[in-house]
Amino acid sequence: MSTTTQNRLESRYAGITLEGYPHALSAWFIVALRFVMGGMILFAGLGKLAFVSGEPFDASGFLVHGVDPASPVSGLYAAMASNVALMEIINVVVPITQVLIGVALITGAFVRLAALGGAMQMAMFYLGGWEGQWLAAFDSTLIYALVFLALGAFAAGRIAGLDRYIEQIDVGGEPLVERFPTLRYLLG
Repeated sequence: MSTTTQNRLESRYAGITLEGYPHALSAWFIVALRFVMGGMILFAGLGKLAFVSGEPFDASGFLVHGVDPASPVSGLYAAMASNVALMEIINVVVPITQVLIGVALITGAFVRLAALGGAMQMAMFYLGGWEGQWLAAFDSTLIYALVFLALGAFAAGRIAGLDRYIEQIDVGGEPLVERFPTLRYLLG
């Protein structure tokens, strides 16, 4: 059932005003997008875990062989791959953060933090895959990074998500986000 209240999007920045009226179904599609992106990164992370895939995850193959020499980060990624201690950390951090980002998006908890983490990972994959051609610059990892950022910007966790409730947890007689306003940047 739809309501007669009209949604409005508006932003003013650097003397430019953007405004519009999204469809009443927009909230449903934001939730669907949150679930799809959450599922995508959750299963990517689960597939990297040894108890699921049957073998330990090793990012060095991507860092050495998957990065095009034209990429601005090819030297950095190769140096990372040659550092054994750093690779041990990366091989744990990548799958675990992907699982946590996926769970956060699906449940709608700490969505802005998760969206930032997802966008950062996609940006790192994007830079690694860059072949130096501008027409090829619009690949799926760049699109995923922007979708993650859009989920954070839309405060997708407040729409049928746990962030809506986490923000209102009573702490000393006031809602959590009023008591700790900086949490607004992580929740939503």
